Amino acid sequence: MVTFLSGGTGTPKLLDGAAAAFSPEETTVVANTGDDIELGGLFVSPDVDTLLFQGGGILDRETWWGIEGDTHRTNSALLDIATAAGLPDGPQYLPEERQTAGRRLANWRRFSGVAEFMTIGDRDRAVHITRTSLLDEGKTLSEATERLASAFGLTIDLFPMSDDPVASLVHTDEGLMHFQEYWVAHRGEPTVDTVEFRGSSNAEPAPGVLEALSDTVVIGPSNPVTSIGPMLALPGVADALAQATVVAVSPFLGDDAFSGPVGDLMAAVNAEPSTAGLATAYPFADAFVIDESDDADFDRPTIRTDIEIDSREDAARVIRAVDDAIERVS
Repeated sequence: MVTFLSGGTGTPKLLDGAAAAFSPEETTVVANTGDDIELGGLFVSPDVDTLLFQGGGILDRETWWGIEGDTHRTNSALLDIATAAGLPDGPQYLPEERQTAGRRLANWRRFSGVAEFMTIGDRDRAVHITRTSLLDEGKTLSEATERLASAFGLTIDLFPMSDDPVASLVHTDEGLMHFQEYWVAHRGEPTVDTVEFRGSSNAEPAPGVLEALSDTVVIGPSNPVTSIGPMLALPGVADALAQATVVAVSPFLGDDAFSGPVGDLMAAVNAEPSTAGLATAYPFADAFVIDESDDADFDRPTIRTDIEIDSREDAARVIRAVDDAIERVS
């Protein structure tokens, strides 16, 4: 049995090759929910959705988010209405007193839907409407995710990291921003002072998560700070990982990140923004998989291969390296 910790696009790309070593029946994925937001009253869970669409065979693999071939008529209409009405565009974080009103799960991450700052497709939106309606019926995020996973025909077990609110908030030189505001609206340009996982100390891992962490754990090439960090901030998770066999795949080619603001965010939390910094980010890791050209040196088993993933064949190659690392430390 193997459990993948997933966020952003790194781990999903790795999962494209999972079958090279692991069967779906023995594979569990725990998804980051620190990136979740409530947008125009709909609860959006981007990292969960990437896995749903990937498992359902409809993921847009050009962007690694959203549904391939989706239309965007509602999104376009929202922008047209905002322009005609003279309403502001860009992310509009709701007032502080509104951040803890309504659904508790959405605490500290509520945005207006006016001039919707995230581009959401029409079929994609149907998923958010369904999820939000299930939550409003009294289902937990885990229960809603299980229903959606069934609808998309997933053959792996998929768990959100928590059924409680945890918000990844980025403190920048331009003020406090939710991660989606920082990355989607501002393109990661503001200077990062620090990162906060608001609510994590009072949150609990979702049902099944700690049990899944008793299996061998693989951390894919996701952002260690905002994709994996929210999970590590949950009570009990770091302790569980310290007891488990853990293999981490680097999201860096030396000092260069594959994608996203990994380097800036690692520097903000006092970790070296390179493969070498993974020793600080993942002190519980038993082995690392890094690029063959990387000169990082660890005091733990290290497997080197070409870790750039542009195809299923690439993903399978890296998965075989992961399996090799697991065999060395099991």
